[in-house]
Amino acid sequence: MLVQNWMTTTVISVRPDTTLLKTGKLMRDNHIRRLPVVDDDNRLIGIISDRDVRDASPSKASTLDMYEMHYLLAEIRAKDIMTKNPIRVAPDDTVEKAAMVLMDKNIGGLPVVASDNVLTGIITGYDVLKALLSITGVRNGGMQIGMEIPNKKGALGPVFDLMTSLGARILSVLSANVNDDTRHVYVRIRDMKDARREDALVEAVRGHARLLYWTRDEKGLP
Repeated sequence: MLVQNWMTTTVISVRPDTTLLKTGKLMRDNHIRRLPVVDDDNRLIGIISDRDVRDASPSKASTLDMYEMHYLLAEIRAKDIMTKNPIRVAPDDTVEKAAMVLMDKNIGGLPVVASDNVLTGIITGYDVLKALLSITGVRNGGMQIGMEIPNKKGALGPVFDLMTSLGARILSVLSANVNDDTRHVYVRIRDMKDARREDALVEAVRGHARLLYWTRDEKGLP
């Protein structure tokens, strides 16, 4: 999965001289928590978060009168509060890489830039969740089986053959290394419309792999 397939391409951005007042209003009106700062050629030079705006705004305990406050808000510019040279990803980076950066850096979104540093999109934790939902097929409901298998070539083949022989239609397969000897595999199967057939499938799988769990999901929202 590539970032370019999951990012938001219609990105609201500001220029370095955009006022704090306008920046805050853009965030509130559009219900967004970060704004890329770009130059006249749409090249990324910084990013502003809602926290940056809050920290730069006068507090309610301020002794400034209304006119002084408006003057201050008009004087502070995006370039004064932005994070310069923010962390970014490229359109052809993987969604998994973007998710890793979001988690490791504890941030909610990443600007996406082309090789010439031109802003092309933004990807957020919400976008990553959408990608996860898509690849797992959970919206289709059905059954998921978690199993532990040997971490060696061809170990999954017999399990897949078994499932197919029992009428299972596989929606998705996720796999993770546990160690050099073991893998955990999570297989989602389309609803078989018969609890007895599904139970028989689980028992058959149990005879070929160490069963971690199995569960049924209803189609769509609960």
